[in-house]
Amino acid sequence: MKVHGRPAIALLVGRLSGGGQSKVQVDLANALARDGHRVDLLYFHSPGPAPRRVCAGVNVVDLRRLCAARSPWLLFRCAGSHPGSLAVLLWQALTAHRPLVRPYPGASRIWLMRSALGLTQYLEQRRPAALYAAGDGGNLLALTARRTSTARPRVVAALHSVPSPHWRYSEGMGKWRALLASRLVCRALPQADAIVAVSRGVAGEWSKAAHIPRDRITTIYNPVVGRDLPALARTPLGHPWFEAGMPPVILGAGRLVEQKDYPTLIRAFAAVRKQRPARLVVLGEGEHRGRLEALAANLGLAAHVSFTGFVANPFPYMARAGVFVLSSRWEGLGNVLIEALACGCPVVSTDCPSGPAEILEGGEYGRLVAVGDHAALAAAILATLDDPPPRQRLVARGMWFTAERAARRYAGLIPRMRS
Repeated sequence: MKVHGRPAIALLVGRLSGGGQSKVQVDLANALARDGHRVDLLYFHSPGPAPRRVCAGVNVVDLRRLCAARSPWLLFRCAGSHPGSLAVLLWQALTAHRPLVRPYPGASRIWLMRSALGLTQYLEQRRPAALYAAGDGGNLLALTARRTSTARPRVVAALHSVPSPHWRYSEGMGKWRALLASRLVCRALPQADAIVAVSRGVAGEWSKAAHIPRDRITTIYNPVVGRDLPALARTPLGHPWFEAGMPPVILGAGRLVEQKDYPTLIRAFAAVRKQRPARLVVLGEGEHRGRLEALAANLGLAAHVSFTGFVANPFPYMARAGVFVLSSRWEGLGNVLIEALACGCPVVSTDCPSGPAEILEGGEYGRLVAVGDHAALAAAILATLDDPPPRQRLVARGMWFTAERAARRYAGLIPRMRS
C-alpha cells in the first residue's frame, strides 16, 4: 500500500518508553511521518512511566488488544503454517517472565502470544509495504508474523547491540536460554529482506556470529537528535550543583546495570576528586543502584555523588555539565554520547565495542580510554575539564546524527530490498 506515492511503513517496538530501542523507533516513526509516509507504530508491552512523544501523523497500535482471541493455543495453530514460525513462540516462552529486571505490567506469556497473533492480524488488515523491527525478540516476532500472514511486507531487521556480550549478560537469562536465543536469532536473520546495524562494529560482529555476508548488512546510525533537542536543552534546571560558581559536574547517564560499568566511573571520580573539586551526577535507574550508592559511600563520596533516578529530559543536564562520561563495557552505538555532543558538552568514553570510536572518530571529538581502566578514565576527565574542545565543534558533530538523516536512509532501503 502507498500513500501519496510513498510506501506505507510499520515499525515494531516492544514498549513505548523513554529508553533505548523505544526512543530510536519512535523518533524514526516521527521522522518518517513528517516525510509524508503513512506510519503505524506497533507495540506489545504496556507503555512505560514516561512514554516517548509520538507525533500526530503516526498511528499507534497496541498489538495485544488488536487480537480478539484470548486463548494461547490459537498461536500454535497460527504458527503451524510453517515450522520456523515456532521460533518466536519459543523465544517468548523463554523470556516473558523477568519481573525483577524489567517489570513490564502485563508482560505475561498470554499477552505476548496474543501480540504475535495481533501482528499477524495487523499485517492482514493494513498490509504495509515494509515492517521495521528491532532487537532480538522484535526481529523474531516480525519474521514469524510474516510467515503466518498472507501479507508479505518487506522486513527490515535492525541490530542494536553487539551479539556476544549481549547474550552473555542479558538480564534474567540463564546460560542455556542465552545460547538458545543466540541460535534462534542467527538462524532467523538471513530471512530478513534487509538487515541494518546501528554501527559498523555491530555489523561486523553480527556478520561473524550469524555467518551473514558483510555486504548484506547496512550501517545506519540511530536517529538520535530530534528537532526539539535545542529547546529541551534550554529548559531551566533546578539542581543546585549546576548553578554558576559551583564545581564542575561530571555527568553519566543510562541504566544502572553491568553493561554501563558505573563502578569504574565512580572510582575514576574518586581519583578526580583528589586533584580538584568536582561533583558526579548519574541519570538513570536500574538494579545496581543500591550497590553503586554503597560504593560511593565506601569511597567517602556520598556527599558528592547524586543518583537522580530516571530523568525524562536529560538535555539540560548535558548542556550544563563540565564533561559527560560513558564508562560502558559495550554499546551498540552509544546514543547518549551523541546527545551530549549535540548539547555542546565535552565527552570522554571507553573505547568499547562498538559505537563510541565511530561517534568520536577515533578520538577527534572526545577522549577514548580502555574499558575498565579507572585511572586512565580519571586522567581523561581531568584533561577534558582543563582543556575542553570548542562547543560549536561538538554541537556540529552531534547534529550529524539527526532523525531526518536516518529516516531517509531507512526509507531508501525499500526499493533495494530483495524480491
